[in-house]
Amino acid sequence: MGQKQRILSLALIATFIWASVAAGAQPVLKSHPQPWRAERAWDLPDWFTLKGEARVRYESLEGQFRSNRDGSDQLLLFRSLLLAEADLGNVSLGVELQDSRTYLGDEGTPLGSSIANPLDLLQAYVRFDDIPGPLGPGSKGSLKLGRQTVSVGSKRQIERVDFANVIKSYTGLNYQSTNSRGDEFHAIYVVPTARFPNTRPALDDNELSGDEEQWNRHIFGLHYRRADILPTIAPDLWGEVFLYGLEEHDSETFPTPDRSYLVPGFRLYRKPQKSRWDVDIEGALRHGTRYATSASSDTESLAVDASMLHAELGYTFDAPWQPRIAFEYYWASGDSDPTDAKFDQHERLFGSRRSDLNNTSIHGPLTPANLNAPGFRVEVKPNDRWDGRFYYHAAHLASETDSWVIARRRDPSGQSGDFIGHVLDARARYWVVPDSLLLELGASALVYGDFAKNVPNGPDGDGTAFGYAQLTLSF
Repeated sequence: MGQKQRILSLALIATFIWASVAAGAQPVLKSHPQPWRAERAWDLPDWFTLKGEARVRYESLEGQFRSNRDGSDQLLLFRSLLLAEADLGNVSLGVELQDSRTYLGDEGTPLGSSIANPLDLLQAYVRFDDIPGPLGPGSKGSLKLGRQTVSVGSKRQIERVDFANVIKSYTGLNYQSTNSRGDEFHAIYVVPTARFPNTRPALDDNELSGDEEQWNRHIFGLHYRRADILPTIAPDLWGEVFLYGLEEHDSETFPTPDRSYLVPGFRLYRKPQKSRWDVDIEGALRHGTRYATSASSDTESLAVDASMLHAELGYTFDAPWQPRIAFEYYWASGDSDPTDAKFDQHERLFGSRRSDLNNTSIHGPLTPANLNAPGFRVEVKPNDRWDGRFYYHAAHLASETDSWVIARRRDPSGQSGDFIGHVLDARARYWVVPDSLLLELGASALVYGDFAKNVPNGPDGDGTAFGYAQLTLSF
């Protein structure tokens, strides 16, 4: 498919999305029946919770930006979740199953353990509630032990993913505390879970293979969120400070680059609300050491000095569709000199990238690593059943001698420039059955810039186009 046809296809998808949003702006009934829920339908006891979701998504990609891949691609993805929790008073027991499968992929599809993970145990935990908290008189906390998912704050440091077909879990302890004014304190000490299968053709065949804890990798974090830090100047402004760390070493089954990181950071956040400005500024530094690769022969320790910054300023208008316009900037440092004894690239470890940057899965050209990306977004919410958004980023490399990370393309000389290209991203969601069946449509495009066009063995064509349709049933 040529560039003109790709642009036409993207335009048709985008037109359909926004036409759908427009249709959704029509009046809808304020009342509707309660959504179907398994625990209510089966008259389960109050102390027992049973809930889940079933999701299907079809994706299509025209034009490939990744190294050693070309042509178009498609994928059909299924994800099912089932959570059961027993409330025994101040103690709760929980188990969550995850089943993530794919079809229609071929040898050129960028499959990995983040896309396919047939039936496995996502969570198995015990939680202790009503523990005294450190946030003043009356503060309460909870401690969760076992395999679990973890999300804190903006989720840029650690998250329970949503769009990805496979949710990542961790094993360890997770303490959370709140007080009456809404402050939060989080303390975590966990090891990540390695997802299996992780090789072809096992991924293509959706082979069953149990996930395993990576006991040689340790993640810890302290995260404090204070509500309403400037009540007279900027009401509802949150302030956050945090410290995360990663310690890892090789084991017989999991080679690593032996990273030893400390990540201090901060965040200022004011959520969007009609007729006022909102803000989201988050920055973090990363210090420590690592090897350049995971190879056992690599024993040269490199000093790590990396950083990230997300800055966003938006305004929501008191008007039909509640339009919000925001200007934003994402910076993630790159490694300016590949020959020195330093590693200055900010790697994405366990945090999010989709909510800030682009639709992911078989597309997702941007990640918070060696990135300099100013942009803007427009969001609308015509009513309780519809919402839509559009992003644009002018994506550059933070260091022209470092990699375009997702594409695995690099010009160590820096002569290819630093402009990856124009990144456009759109999404619309509609509750077909309120709080039960959600339809989501999305489209993305990457129009290549100088770096993508000039890098040695660069991608063919002038860009890529991506689209998806997704249905999610919550029960």
